[in-house]
Amino acid sequence: MKSFLLSIFTFFCLTASAQKQIVFNSKNLPQADTVWVFTPKKIDKKTKFPTVILLHGFSGNYKQWNNIMDAQKYADEYGYILILPDGLYKSWYMNSPAKPDWQYESFFFDELLPKMKSDFPIDSSKICITGLSMGGHGALRLFLKHTELFLSAGSTSGGVNLRDAIGKFGVPELLGNPDKDSDIWLKYSVITDIEKLAGNKKSIIFDCGSDDFFYASNNALKKKCDNLKINATYISQPGNHNANYWKKSIKQQFEFFQKQILN
Repeated sequence: MKSFLLSIFTFFCLTASAQKQIVFNSKNLPQADTVWVFTPKKIDKKTKFPTVILLHGFSGNYKQWNNIMDAQKYADEYGYILILPDGLYKSWYMNSPAKPDWQYESFFFDELLPKMKSDFPIDSSKICITGLSMGGHGALRLFLKHTELFLSAGSTSGGVNLRDAIGKFGVPELLGNPDKDSDIWLKYSVITDIEKLAGNKKSIIFDCGSDDFFYASNNALKKKCDNLKINATYISQPGNHNANYWKKSIKQQFEFFQKQILN
């Protein structure tokens, strides 16, 4: 009986030590941001670990990815540190030109990422970033802002062209509610920023379900990557904009990242 109780106690200690939540009170954000970090249970503090940052979608929070794919299981299976930030419902992970207190990009690079590298045994040469929907756009755009900080990036069901969000998903508020013909929609879009990756050898992956409302824009992004000879893997497959699809697609993305990490 004592042995059984000891085993249960040890199990819960390992589980607790493998997960940590950090709350940021940032000058760049209108409210506190919670970041959930998962580390492999069998962790050697002398070892630096590959890391995957997972960004959630519009109206979600830092818990969304764990609800979809069991982040601890993925951390243990792949031996990666997983970082799940909160995108504050509708931040689109960007610096808003209309709202001075919504500067998520600055928060990410100036505060979040340095803190993660300071507090966890992260291999800085093996950091990947991906996300779903709003987070897919955010992951690719953050990667394109500072490709030198990442090994690779991905997007699943990403809103890669913000013109698809005209009048909805909180984007008009962030961009100052511009007219539908305004160039600012494209200026802040991945489908425009992707040009920065031309000539860069780093690989990206993105996917979208054929029944998804972002499907046409993801097809257009693939065509643009091909024209620019960007090293991009695109998966077009059956599916819609929902958790069932993302549970399948995130596995594909982790397999892709593993190949980049092992190269």
